[in-house]
Amino acid sequence: MSDILVESKGGVAVVTLSRPGHRNAVTYAMWRQLADQFSAFDREPSVRSIILTGAGADFSAGADISEFDAVRNGLEDSKSYEVAVDAAGDAIYQVSKPTIAALRGYCLGGAAHLAMSCDFRIAEKNSVFGIPAARLSIVYGVSATRKLYSLVGVTEAKRILFSARRFDAGHALDIGFIDQVADSALVAAHDRAAELAENAPLTIAGAKFILNGCAHGTLDQAAADRLIDEASASHDYSEGRQAFKDKRPPLFLGK
Repeated sequence: MSDILVESKGGVAVVTLSRPGHRNAVTYAMWRQLADQFSAFDREPSVRSIILTGAGADFSAGADISEFDAVRNGLEDSKSYEVAVDAAGDAIYQVSKPTIAALRGYCLGGAAHLAMSCDFRIAEKNSVFGIPAARLSIVYGVSATRKLYSLVGVTEAKRILFSARRFDAGHALDIGFIDQVADSALVAAHDRAAELAENAPLTIAGAKFILNGCAHGTLDQAAADRLIDEASASHDYSEGRQAFKDKRPPLFLGK
């Protein structure tokens, strides 16, 4: 059985970290698989929005530290491991479809990177967050730290990283680490994903590219202009105008 499950229905793909007996701790192989899977979603027009969640009681306890002696032992191994972690996070962050993390139980360390890479984070009240890098003498990677900073600001990011303390869903909502608390994160994530799946894919892809670039100070203006022009010349722009005239829901094709 795979450690990552992927299901798709009604335009919504659900990616599930599936090692519940290990609190869905992410192995080196899983980091690489996540990078491949989220990159592949850009080539699947039937997928309009994506949910990332965990099986069982937890989202994920983070990286599987039990395998570090084998896969993260020494400088070169550590560099290769961090490349795999960043590739997974960046594939989630950069995929053109809207992404929603449905969180419960533990969301720690590298799992926080996965959650922060999503566009939205919906958590249940029992969720527990934290980044314990300071208890392992690991410097949290630049990509993950940049995402943390963009969500919570510099002072709160320092508090989280320096202290390694865990915090609950109420505090996570207060500081902007998550954007919603729900009785069932997965149900709420499905509701939001279904709503987003009805909207114009080219609009969402363009807005996501521009907003992510603004948040990180890396906006490629020429690439943004191309996305704006592609949307203006698209079938979906014509469809949106016609649907407005006809007073009916638009049927977008993503082209």
